[in-house]
Amino acid sequence: MTNVQASRPRIALVLGDPAGIGPELVARLLARAATRDAADVLLIANEAEVEAGMQVAGETFGYVCVDTPELARRFRNGVVLLRCGTRPEAGFRRGESSAEAGRYSLETLRAALDAVQAGIADAIVFAPLNKHSLHLAGMRTSDELHWFARQLAFEGPVCEFNVLGKLWTSRVTSHVALKDVAGLVTPEGVMQGIELLAAAIRASGVAAPRIAVCGLNPHNGDSGSFGREELDVIGPTVISARLRGLPVAGPFAADTVFLRVQGEHPAYDGVVTMYHDQGQIAMKLMGFSRGVTVQGGLPFPITTPAHGTAFDITGQGRADGSAMQMAFDLACRTSAARR
Repeated sequence: MTNVQASRPRIALVLGDPAGIGPELVARLLARAATRDAADVLLIANEAEVEAGMQVAGETFGYVCVDTPELARRFRNGVVLLRCGTRPEAGFRRGESSAEAGRYSLETLRAALDAVQAGIADAIVFAPLNKHSLHLAGMRTSDELHWFARQLAFEGPVCEFNVLGKLWTSRVTSHVALKDVAGLVTPEGVMQGIELLAAAIRASGVAAPRIAVCGLNPHNGDSGSFGREELDVIGPTVISARLRGLPVAGPFAADTVFLRVQGEHPAYDGVVTMYHDQGQIAMKLMGFSRGVTVQGGLPFPITTPAHGTAFDITGQGRADGSAMQMAFDLACRTSAARR
């Protein structure tokens, strides 16, 4: 894969699901001079959707249109719009899932992957997606993280990270039924979660990250009274990780571990949780409008806001762009660190 040789990163930016608030969020993001000063932007989108987003947001920004990736390579400064994505003649049905919106999302995401692989961009930032629309459009993986890995033919370990300010979380299981979680909490899975999180935090600029690991059961299993995963799986894996030099501690009871990462001087930089909502509930309560999701383990940075498509407020011009800005800023920082 070719690295882009330039003084600042170039971010491939995608509108996400066009039926949601993505076009509005991107308009707010690119209308800010600070955003355009931080990186060059390759906006991969249908031009009509870009204009619709600016109309909803009440914001404008300038851009140069190109029709091919090679032309995009020649034009770098500012915002370059690479025309992409099939739009129905009557437009997308706003505020609802559809195969048309899912196909548009997948088309633009594929083009973004191609741009990074071709060395035209350094990282990808995408506005929120709708998984039901993606599945209606034919996506066969459980989520976009594994879709990205399949498109890239990437066979290494991957994990979805959530980031809020300086705090990172990873999880051993993700988009699976809760009844299946205990059987998927394995020594290999816990170790992978620790290793991937430590590497990601280091890549973001923290030289010696400190990581806490959650237990699975209430009260950390209470010495085996409520389950033995902490005694048989999680605890021994934490010990093994420490013997390998990884800066990790635990397991800690899940109902108190996030108290250790708050305040001016948090005890840990990251938390490994056992299942999706174990970390997501805490992170969203601490900062719903600022959270970022990172597609962890992949060969280059891919970030997105942690919130959803907000179908209930699409088209109303009141979407909060804070998380979108955080996702863009994190992609810029991580790209700079990789250089």
